[in-house]
Amino acid sequence: MTIPADERLRTRTDLARDQAWAISVGGIGVVLFAALLAFTWYFATTLLLIFTGMLLGVGLNALTNALGRRVHLPHTLRLAIVCVALALMLAGVAYLGGATIAEQASLLSKTIKSQITNVRSFLENHGIDTSFFDFGSAAPAASTDAATTPTPNPPSHGQLPGAGALASSGGAIVSQTFKLLLGTINAVGNVFIVLFLGLAFTAQPSIYHDGLLFLAPARHRIRVTLVIDRISETLERWLIAQIIVMLVVGAVTWIGLAVIGIPGSFILGIQAGLLAFIPTVGAIIAGVVVVLASLASGWIAALSALILFLGVHAMESYVLTPLLQRQALDIPPATLFAFQILLGVVFGIWGLALALPLVAIAKVMIDHFKTYEATPRAEAA
Repeated sequence: MTIPADERLRTRTDLARDQAWAISVGGIGVVLFAALLAFTWYFATTLLLIFTGMLLGVGLNALTNALGRRVHLPHTLRLAIVCVALALMLAGVAYLGGATIAEQASLLSKTIKSQITNVRSFLENHGIDTSFFDFGSAAPAASTDAATTPTPNPPSHGQLPGAGALASSGGAIVSQTFKLLLGTINAVGNVFIVLFLGLAFTAQPSIYHDGLLFLAPARHRIRVTLVIDRISETLERWLIAQIIVMLVVGAVTWIGLAVIGIPGSFILGIQAGLLAFIPTVGAIIAGVVVVLASLASGWIAALSALILFLGVHAMESYVLTPLLQRQALDIPPATLFAFQILLGVVFGIWGLALALPLVAIAKVMIDHFKTYEATPRAEAA
């Protein structure tokens, strides 16, 4: 049977049109993906700040739902009770331990600085290069310039400094004051942004849940609902487990260091508990700080503090985390550590601190799509 020439021409035209359409769609997809990557790169700090607010909202929602399983009250009233309880707890800690925290923080800062100086001197005496202790090159450069550039004679007693000296000193003071003020405003502003987002997400979670579903195509909304609910459940379990781990690590570190007799044990326990939020890397930083602070009390105290840190880290890694998070997360340690290093290098402290929840979200999505693809094949077989 011979196909007419017009039919062959029409078939070729349709095929060419389909190929052109596929190429156009593929090109638009590549451009949109590149634009999304560029947007994420340039606004990474803002996006991670918003994600932190979402995490706070998930945590508050988990506490509110836990309270709802015991008392039958409206969601808004339960959220108010949770917020008031948390505020009273923080205010009590600040009132009862504020002076102790400030005093021990100042003492700890001086102790660590002096121990870093001692470690540097020890390394230099043994012929080891300690240039990595110089965190910036501005100071050496400034001292070199000062050594090579002639300086004007200082004013003699009874003689007022010139207008240039006054202007230079005033400008430096104003510049440092503005930097400190802007840094404080930025930090306080970030805290308020996170608090506002967390409260807004928790006050009306159904609105944001339904909004995400509205953005998805109608034929995929069931799958999107399953993914969102699974992510929310995973993050809630992880946050509750992580809070328990942080409290236990902080309390055990504080009590252990107090028994050993390390000055600043309370503030060291607080920083160990806070750094427990960051898996692996946080424990290493906490251990280094604890050992440095313990060196001032002697080698025996430092060795005891090191043994305590190893015991606390083993308890966290092999007892608390597997027991509390076995149903929440199942991420291989090497995979998590690799993503921590990658996100930490790319996005700084934000990426390092939020690597675990980000990897958890990615794992939930990957597991869901793997299950969804395997189901039709099983049904077909």
